[in-house]
Amino acid sequence: MSARELVVLGTASQVPTRHRNHNGYVLRWDTEGLLFDPGEGTQRQMLLAGVSAHDLTRICVTHFHGDHALGLAGVFQRISLDRVPHPITAHYPAGGQEFYDRLRQATPYRATTEVLERPVTGEGVLVETPEFTLSACRLSHPVEAFGYRLAEPDGRRMLPDRLAAHGIAGPDVGQLAREGRLGNVSLADVSVERPGQRFAFVMDTRLCDGVWALAQGCDMLVIESTFLDRDAALATEFGHLTAGQAGRVAAESGVRHLVLTHFSQRYPEPEPFAHQAREAGFGGELTVAEDLMRIPVPRRR
Repeated sequence: MSARELVVLGTASQVPTRHRNHNGYVLRWDTEGLLFDPGEGTQRQMLLAGVSAHDLTRICVTHFHGDHALGLAGVFQRISLDRVPHPITAHYPAGGQEFYDRLRQATPYRATTEVLERPVTGEGVLVETPEFTLSACRLSHPVEAFGYRLAEPDGRRMLPDRLAAHGIAGPDVGQLAREGRLGNVSLADVSVERPGQRFAFVMDTRLCDGVWALAQGCDMLVIESTFLDRDAALATEFGHLTAGQAGRVAAESGVRHLVLTHFSQRYPEPEPFAHQAREAGFGGELTVAEDLMRIPVPRRR
């Protein structure tokens, strides 16, 4: 199993279908498990996908429309029922605190797991760890909404032939990596830059600055494409994207793997979404998401 992968729990927009559950996505990122936008049925989809409550470390909600948040009540209760031993951090728009509180305490249960509430009050960095930075950008939807971006710090890759040429081996390699210089040899002499991986999650929104900022240079972009291009007026009216718009964002932002999701029930077949994203100029790896898919994050550049 990939240490970094997207597990798709559901791909429907407002109305689920026989083949598509409401939203839900788990990003496995080394020791972290980030659950995004748990709609109705998320508990059961986790079971079918082989995702345990113990796998979760964070919950990230973009906004409080039902197809993105109604599963929170069950997920919170399942976390306590399973006695998850570590704290779970919840990120969500601060303007939706009332809805968060209702879902957190929708019915009585015994809370056994600590949930750390971290409402998103504006754009910027939400948390910074040695492994990644999680940040948020505001989106354009009828209710307050934020997208999320996870970025790994850039690093360096040692070049064995250059190390050998300078006679550097064993513990000296680690010392050079930590201190940046060993004698008259600098780290730049024996290594090359290794860009950190980038992941973004963009749900219900019109085209706006936040969409572009989130998508820029991503290895994987998970983005809504509720409508096909022929219904672009509806997309704008209700605060959504079309498949062509999503494809253009990905193409112009240098995205490596584009994952389209959040499909309206009015479209029975998925093929036109991929076709329109390609027509918009996207030439990278493309997935039209289906429930219970597991999609590896691309290898580092």
